[in-house]
Formats: sequence, C-alpha cells, structure tokens
Amino acid sequence: MTSAFLDIRDLRVDFPTDDGIVHAVNGMDLRLDRGETIGIVGESGSGKTVTSQTLMGLLKGTSAQISGQILFEGTDLVPLTENEMRPYRGRKIGMIFQDPLSAMHPFYTVGKQISEAYRVHNKVSAKAAKAQAIDMLARVGIPDPVSRYDSFPHEFSGGMRQRAMIAMALICEPELLIADEPTTALDVTVQAQILDLISSLQQETGSAVIYVTHDLGVVAEVCKRVVVMYGGQCVEQADVVDAFDHTAHPYTKGLLASMPSMADEAGRLTPIPGFPPSLLNLPQGCLFAERCPVRHLVPDDRCFTQRPPLHGAGDHRSRCHLSESLGTSEAATMEAAR
Repeated sequence: MTSAFLDIRDLRVDFPTDDGIVHAVNGMDLRLDRGETIGIVGESGSGKTVTSQTLMGLLKGTSAQISGQILFEGTDLVPLTENEMRPYRGRKIGMIFQDPLSAMHPFYTVGKQISEAYRVHNKVSAKAAKAQAIDMLARVGIPDPVSRYDSFPHEFSGGMRQRAMIAMALICEPELLIADEPTTALDVTVQAQILDLISSLQQETGSAVIYVTHDLGVVAEVCKRVVVMYGGQCVEQADVVDAFDHTAHPYTKGLLASMPSMADEAGRLTPIPGFPPSLLNLPQGCLFAERCPVRHLVPDDRCFTQRPPLHGAGDHRSRCHLSESLGTSEAATMEAAR
C-alpha cells in the first residue's frame, strides 16, 4: 500500500474528568490523498471535532491523553511538541472553525487578524502582510476589502464572517484544509455560496479538504468520499455514491433515513431510536448494538461481546458483524437485512 498524504492510524483521545475517563476517540482510522475531498459525518458526540482538533494539534498542552499515529506527509504529528507543531498549524494545515464570531478576537480588526496569520509563517513587513490580507478578502468575496480590512468581527454579517474565516485559513495556502461545520449557521443561499467558494479556492491551491458536518447533503454535493463516525470510531467509509447507494452499516442507513425527503408529503423525519453510548463507559461489543435494528440477524451474541473490526473489499469498509458473518459484500448484506 502506497503512503497516503494523511494517514490516521488507531487514533485514541481520552479526557480525564471527575466522573472518569471520557473516551472521545476510540481507534479512528482514516486515509486521505493529496487534493482529495472527504466528509466526516455523525451525530454530536461521535468524535468528529475532537479528531480534527487533534489533527491540528489544538489539544497539545491540555489534559487530553492521545495515542496512535497521525502521519502527515510521513511525519507523525502525535508526539510533536507545541513548538514543533507550529510550522504545520496554519502553514500546512488550516482550519475553518464552526463559529467565526467566537474564533476571532473581538478586540482586533478582521484584517489585522488575517495579516497576523500570514506574518506568523512568512517573514514580510506589516505593509506586505496587509496587502496579502486585502487580496485574500477580495478573493473570498468581501465587498470593498480595503475599507473592510479595518472592520471588527461584530461588524460583519454571518456570511461575511465565514468568508473572513476562510480567508484566514487559506492566507498561507495550506496543503490540508479542515472545515468544521462551515455552513451550519447560514441560510441556504449563503451556504451554497460558501461551498462554491471553498471548492473554487481548493482548485486554485490544490489543497485537500476535510468537511466535518452533520449535513449529508453537503457531503453528497462536494465530497468524493465519506467517513461515518459513531462512538469515537469510523463505522463506515466509502466513495460517496457507493456509501449512499449501497449502505453497509446500519448506523449509516439510519442517518440516511433521517434526512428530510421531498417525496414524504407528511414531512416526517425518521429518527434513530435510542441514544449514543456513554463515552465514560463504552460497551464491550459493537458500540451501535443497543440501537441496531438488524442485530437479531447475527447468529450469536457477538454484537454485545466483541468489537467488530473495520473490514470490507476495496475502498468500501464497514465495522459490522452482520456483513462479516454473512461473508458477502456490504451491499448484499444490507439487502439481506431489509
């Protein structure tokens, strides 16, 4: 197997608390090629954001206990110190945060913060950095970027703040961009504009992009592959079309069924029954077993006693005892389960 641009292997992130250890990420595996676009989806608490924060090195210096490997261009980022991580953060790996208003400093102008991000990784004058920041504001579609350079974050609309956040993340043209819920608080029209903007800038810079989102519609529109997380681990990963048309894991099937449909005149959503597992006390077997509608098809009690491995043929892999026990492809497994 050739080395990937990004290769996450058995990543585990634990947080000590007064109530016990929170196992936020439990053996996450992910590969990403240069220039590729993938989406990471799952319910709140599934480990999506913690995975991206760990990749950015934002948990260094905290109480988080991190193990496994994050191989970025062959270098393992997990053991790096805060000082060793700084050349990567912003320069090689950029991040669009979920809430730009809280991510930006309220006491500094938008332009100042963007130019400062540029100067951290480039030995240029303040004047040259300002020119780069104004150019970047123009590229992301901020009207009158020269005057807007001196505006504060609260003076921008939600869509403009998101554009400014994208400008800050891309000012150094990183090789990898992580977009954490980049369109959550935006209306549908602005959401489409932001997605088009990220895609066009990606084509200019050649960056790989990871979308962290709840929105399967966004994944279907802009991503090549999808990674489904549940209980801090990947339960299914595949080409987007293959994952949606030939779903291999019951949890992914539940997520797809919970999406609103134009064909349903009643407008009713189909929720996944039950609740995600407690990250303080993870079950011994499959993390989805208590909520799984097809666990009775497995001929023994493995769903409750054994943690299923991530397996499958080709690029479509899932973490389910059912497909393993039947010895069939993921698509045939789910057809048999219906």
